[in-house]
Amino acid sequence: MGNNLYTPSFGKSPAQHITRVVELNTIKETFNNTPPNQQAYIITGVRGSGKTVLMTDISKELAKDDSWIVVELNPERDLLIALASKLGNMSSLSKIFKSAKINVSILGVGVEIEINGAPVDIEVALQEMLAALDKKGKKVLVTIDEVSSNKNMRIFTSAFQIFIRQDLPLFLIMTGLYENVDALQNEKTLTFLHRAPKIYMKPLNYGAMSANYFKELPVDADEADKMAQMTKGFSFAFQALGFLVYEQKGLNDEVMVLYKQYLEEYVYNKIWSELSPKDREIATAIAESKTGKIADVREKLNMSNGDFSPYRDRLIKRGILDGSAYGVVSFVLPYFEEFVIRNKNY
Repeated sequence: MGNNLYTPSFGKSPAQHITRVVELNTIKETFNNTPPNQQAYIITGVRGSGKTVLMTDISKELAKDDSWIVVELNPERDLLIALASKLGNMSSLSKIFKSAKINVSILGVGVEIEINGAPVDIEVALQEMLAALDKKGKKVLVTIDEVSSNKNMRIFTSAFQIFIRQDLPLFLIMTGLYENVDALQNEKTLTFLHRAPKIYMKPLNYGAMSANYFKELPVDADEADKMAQMTKGFSFAFQALGFLVYEQKGLNDEVMVLYKQYLEEYVYNKIWSELSPKDREIATAIAESKTGKIADVREKLNMSNGDFSPYRDRLIKRGILDGSAYGVVSFVLPYFEEFVIRNKNY
């Protein structure tokens, strides 16, 4: 066998992954509409659910078209300056800006922009740069990974609202944990984010996972199906299990021990630490429930339906619970029940 193409780590698009075809095509078609009916999407889900991979897939797909310019920004930096700097530094755009009498000078960590020889404010500069690109049929996609409600994001998204009201060709994809996206949306000046469509990361396609495992790993068809079921469609789990089966040259008991350890140490410990004490209490009651029925869980917790519902809804939005079946809840993440029971007192 060659190199292990599965990657149980974050921040990098793995060589082996399952493309989310529906979500990718939805955003691609929406952004390519004339005129576009949406210019921003928010991708949200639990850690390890594949948010960054989906955003990267969309970026690569759009970048195949010469009319698209894709710019990745760091949410911890001044985003307006970073966007202007990156656009101004692209040799393929220099002629467009020069003909529009826009002069961009990169000054270390900053940028100075002159229009018709006079310095201009960064927001005005970006308006003129985007207008110049629009005249040449160019569109700019900005991608921002793991957003939070900080000053840089608030300033950038406020400016973004102005740019799209002016029909400028600027598009935005952001990823973030539910709680961070929610905090950003609740900023009084950023009401447009409430209207921006959200993609909640759902389980990967089981058939596609099984086919991938069968093709790439030393397992038979039944084992590949079993492995797909073992991941529950969780993106990180798909990578971790594939990585371990490749390293162990098959599906065995050692793989199972390491697989649960990877889930716990890479993802579950962090998720658990970010839950409130009450969220943990409710998660524990669900994990210990033999039926998963909401009525049984509420009885165990001595909670009314009105008291229980907000916690259930928040755990669903965080990507931890599945509440699609009427009157029943269950965990989305593989072997999370075992983890919760072991860690309920921590």
